[in-house]
Amino acid sequence: MSVTPVNHKDKWYVIINPNAGKGKGKKDWDRIALLLERAGIGYEAVFTRGIHDAIGLAGAAVRAGWRRFVVVGGDGTMNETVNGILGQEEVAAQEIRLGIISVGTGNDWGRMFGIPTDYAGAVETLRRERLFLQDAGVVRYEQHGLRHRRYFINIAGLGFDAVVVQRANRRKQKGKSGLMVYLRTILFTLASYRHTHTTLDLDGRIFSDDVFTISIGIGRYSGGGMIQTPDAVADDGWFDVTIIRKIGKLDIIRHFGMLFNGRLPEHPRVTTCRAGKIHIASEPVIHLQVDGETLGHSPIEIEILKKKVAVVVGEKFLS
Repeated sequence: MSVTPVNHKDKWYVIINPNAGKGKGKKDWDRIALLLERAGIGYEAVFTRGIHDAIGLAGAAVRAGWRRFVVVGGDGTMNETVNGILGQEEVAAQEIRLGIISVGTGNDWGRMFGIPTDYAGAVETLRRERLFLQDAGVVRYEQHGLRHRRYFINIAGLGFDAVVVQRANRRKQKGKSGLMVYLRTILFTLASYRHTHTTLDLDGRIFSDDVFTISIGIGRYSGGGMIQTPDAVADDGWFDVTIIRKIGKLDIIRHFGMLFNGRLPEHPRVTTCRAGKIHIASEPVIHLQVDGETLGHSPIEIEILKKKVAVVVGEKFLS
């Protein structure tokens, strides 16, 4: 994959996912482009053509000289773009600036950083270009008998969370998405899901128990507004880890609101901690998702990368 070399240091390379937000990426692009032009923001735009395409596009664009990137899409497209940026060796990732105009259904990463969901507000945020250097995570996992690596900038989820994301993504491919679809997927998955005996090495501290789900957060939000790592700070050099141990289904339904009000750590079946390096083993395997993208399974290694990605954030986040 190649991109024409450029010298436009003041221009943005816009990566558009046409399928994001039930096709809003494609449908609304002309309106977004007009807002960019009215704001005096120079750009070159490209549409993704399939899964993982943004990874190659971003990496090639960096090698061609681009240093400013905008994602028009959702958290998944943002994750792919980050992987393209962090996976290249042309320049240090901190030299690259990354923003988003969200047309997805979750907007969990943007919610953390106070980025407006309306297009005019998102473009104005981009124009102001207020930067924040956030942490990233790198995860190594197993899939089809091979070891793989992936970067993330919001949250990794394991166990129940990963299975829900996998099923929700399948429904999304059929044009079914949104918070209500996600909640129905949670209830459907809850009926058949079984706990997994899991051992975590958290910077040398060992946790071993039957586990329902695990959230490992740089950011606070996931699943379209759930707050599973409510105390996460995106530049403190630590993952916030929330472990829900074996728990009854009725108990989950009774305390479901805790997923949204930030009080999840108060539940007696919840363990929280911070760590920078995490090793995970389980029997049977426990499945993994990062930033809403389904990956593989255990054994898993996760490591924090301190202040690795320069992102454009909302004015309220820095106030």
